[in-house]
Amino acid sequence: MPDTSPTLSLPYLLPSQAQKHVTHNEALQVLDVAVQTAVIDRDRTEPPGSPAFGDCHIVAAGASGGWAGQGGMIAQYNGSDWGFFAAKQGWRAQVLAEGKAVVFDGADWAAQTSVPDTLDNLDGVGVGTTPDATNRLSVAAAATLLSHEGAGHQLKINKAGAGDTASLLFQTGWSGRAEMGTAGADDFAIKVSADGAVWATGLSFDAATGQAALPQGVQVDGAMTGTAVQQSADDVTPGRLMRADYGYGPGTLLGPVSQSGGVPAGAVIERGSNANGDYVRFADGMLVCTKAGYSVPYNGPAILYGTWIFPAVFVTGSETVVSVLPDWASIGATGPGRAGVSTFAAANVLTGSCHIGVTRATGVTNFSATDACDVYLTAIGRWF
Repeated sequence: MPDTSPTLSLPYLLPSQAQKHVTHNEALQVLDVAVQTAVIDRDRTEPPGSPAFGDCHIVAAGASGGWAGQGGMIAQYNGSDWGFFAAKQGWRAQVLAEGKAVVFDGADWAAQTSVPDTLDNLDGVGVGTTPDATNRLSVAAAATLLSHEGAGHQLKINKAGAGDTASLLFQTGWSGRAEMGTAGADDFAIKVSADGAVWATGLSFDAATGQAALPQGVQVDGAMTGTAVQQSADDVTPGRLMRADYGYGPGTLLGPVSQSGGVPAGAVIERGSNANGDYVRFADGMLVCTKAGYSVPYNGPAILYGTWIFPAVFVTGSETVVSVLPDWASIGATGPGRAGVSTFAAANVLTGSCHIGVTRATGVTNFSATDACDVYLTAIGRWF
């Protein structure tokens, strides 16, 4: 029979042994260390300066001084000296300085990994990190995969009431930068922040109607297409977005007008003037030319006659209409006078000019060579 027990190496009392109390006390000292083992720390390489009676330490590798050569042993101070106890594989000890249990694997002490009997109602789960009271499920990894088991897969975020928050929060250095979800309401919103303090909602959807809102506006750098956009220049479908090249606004209302294949392609109204008068072109093709104070010169005893060059050219086949209104005060006292004028008319209307005539009535005084008459001229037709 051996002299010590097989598990804790406790010394046995031998028959007729003298001083049995010594052997008994040695066994009690081993039990004192091995049962409910608790050590102060496990990273010391030499004894502390002022140990207390019963202090225990796990000696770190590379120990020196009074602990030299005792790495991995449990050292206990007996009041005057240190005793060393060799652990067996599977021994457990609580390290007070670390607040954790360690297990001896036969060569070294390692932190004990505890596996609960059930995974229900755990206080927290940490994968590569430590959970806390708020983040009870915490994962520190390059990626997190949630996959299906043969069909679809849903990630559900539930909140207690409409005024609570159910969202995904994106952070930089633990400071919020973007959030999407139902925060403080049941309307879904996406918002961003530059500092984690001031937030701006970029997009939201009304929970009742599904209507989208862009509170900060929108910037579109590329072309917008699809049935929600105006399909042609004459597309007036309600609710469609107007294309800039098909519609008109403050920047295209006034300016040069143009057309392509009979479809307006420029501004809505174009105004201009030159020595021949003023003109207004409209996007629908109408052209209006005017001349105030055109002086019709003497052409003969019975007629004043001149040619008006239009300030803008009409298109061939325009069927341009020209009106002539007299300035009576300009007729003067010589010649037939106001009462002797018979007609004011335009003739030989071409695309770029027309003739203007003023005739006297029959049986009245002739025009003199110095007579002239000012008229107001208006020509209306088309430029395409």
